[in-house]
Amino acid sequence: MRFDIITIFTEFFAGPLDYGIVRRAREAKLIETRVHDLRDFTHDRHRTVDDRPFGGGEGMVLKPEPLFASVESVLGCASASTVPEGAAVVLLSAAGKLFRQDAARRLAKLERIVLLCGRYEGVDERVAENLATDEISIGDFVLSGGELAAAMVLDAVTRLVPGALGNEDSAVNESFSELEGSAAPKGAQQAAPLPTASDHARRGILDYPHYTRPPSFRGWDVPEVLLSGNHEEIRRWRHMKAIEKTLRNRPELLQGTD
Repeated sequence: MRFDIITIFTEFFAGPLDYGIVRRAREAKLIETRVHDLRDFTHDRHRTVDDRPFGGGEGMVLKPEPLFASVESVLGCASASTVPEGAAVVLLSAAGKLFRQDAARRLAKLERIVLLCGRYEGVDERVAENLATDEISIGDFVLSGGELAAAMVLDAVTRLVPGALGNEDSAVNESFSELEGSAAPKGAQQAAPLPTASDHARRGILDYPHYTRPPSFRGWDVPEVLLSGNHEEIRRWRHMKAIEKTLRNRPELLQGTD
């Protein structure tokens, strides 16, 4: 899989791309990352990428010409309307659809992802309508630019690339993964669905609580069930604790279920 990041702050990505799972995935050649300076796709002396919006208003807006030219150059297509199959052009925008794990899973199946980092007061709407295949927001708040958001999307997608995590079960058991596969150990027979599981099975929920050594810390003990060795009881405990934590911290994830 190849990621192409288009930005006016190329130096920003020297950090996010050089640590942790993303770095290891790059070194293992599971992913390839290239960062492109948007100003390289301008044609005026001042390398202008922004302009004032029609109709007035504060701030500047990224122009369509360099963004279209950059994507067409990076993907090698004659026009934005001929984005190759297996590729996505993702515009990071506060006005986009909220980025969720199902979107990360969908993007992880592609061969090429171009990440467009917005800046200033926004991006010319013709980019969202006629160039981007996806317009994504990472939350209901406003950032100074799309670089942080692009790094987060790249990390979330990379984790789902086969081989990136080493242990493929890690991606199954994380928050927002499918509840169906959340606890049974490898080789264990799948038990009958737990109460309410039928409604939650395809819905993302938070991860169950984790504990490690020491078994007792400042008077707080690891739950006995986790020390029991009973995989079925552990599975049931984790299932219920995951639901409890979701109800406590993110109840909207379970809306519409019993």
